[in-house]
Amino acid sequence: MPDSATNMIFVLNGPNLNLLGTREPEIYGSDTLDDIAGMLEDRGRELGLTIDMRQSNHEGHLIDWMHEAQATGAKAVLLNAAAFTHTSIALHDCIKGIRTPVIEVHLSNPHTREEFRHLSYVGRAAKGTIAGFSALSYLLALEAAARL
Repeated sequence: MPDSATNMIFVLNGPNLNLLGTREPEIYGSDTLDDIAGMLEDRGRELGLTIDMRQSNHEGHLIDWMHEAQATGAKAVLLNAAAFTHTSIALHDCIKGIRTPVIEVHLSNPHTREEFRHLSYVGRAAKGTIAGFSALSYLLALEAAARL
């Protein structure tokens, strides 16, 4: 495994996050996923980290990518599983099954929203959770990952 792999941070984004910037900006903000990727890449360079940013509306892709993160020796995974957060035992089991630390990320604070959003299967398996700070949530998660 190349040394650079240990400096890789996978940033995985779940369903509907491709619509950031236009979807419910009063909840999720006006930053697009590309805007967030740019912020992470800039800060990642400063921290000596490489960012691999991905988005899928399909649960299996997120699982495959977490397996890939472990296989390539990534330092950490930042995971915004979106609605899968509250429904996916498969993501929970994946996180428990890999050695790569996973940090759960949310733009909004799920605990201030609908009751069904208060349960996080992802959070029950993740190393930690950062939520409620809009795009800054991703940067805070990156700072945490850099210190692992």
